[in-house]
Amino acid sequence: MASTPVSSIMTKNVVCVTPDQKLIDVKHIYEKIKFHHHIPVTENDKLVGMVSLIDFMYRIKGAGLDDSNKIYHELTVKDIMSPNPYAVAPETSIDEIAEVLVKGRYRAIPIVESEKIAGIISTADVIKYYLHKD
Repeated sequence: MASTPVSSIMTKNVVCVTPDQKLIDVKHIYEKIKFHHHIPVTENDKLVGMVSLIDFMYRIKGAGLDDSNKIYHELTVKDIMSPNPYAVAPETSIDEIAEVLVKGRYRAIPIVESEKIAGIISTADVIKYYLHKD
């Protein structure tokens, strides 16, 4: 039985940020987009980091929701991102991704093709796949 590639269930239209973007941009992304809690960071279309909702919340602790708070305009994505994230190719099997995710170190994994972000897969995506698998 052939294994199913992660490309068959990954989210393909991924919202990314650049290292130099201000945290206000990240705040607006989290306010508007209800899926993944991880945002890939790209520079010249290449994956260079990841920002998690936890990273973001930790850095803005006490800042409140007001867009005018100076922390949102002083700090950049580079200040809070995790550099050089673990990533896989689109042909990686869902079973292999599940083994990585079940260890608990990652909640989302970027999918990279030719060094460029092709998609993202989350724990929820993998759970849904197995729940609906024949």
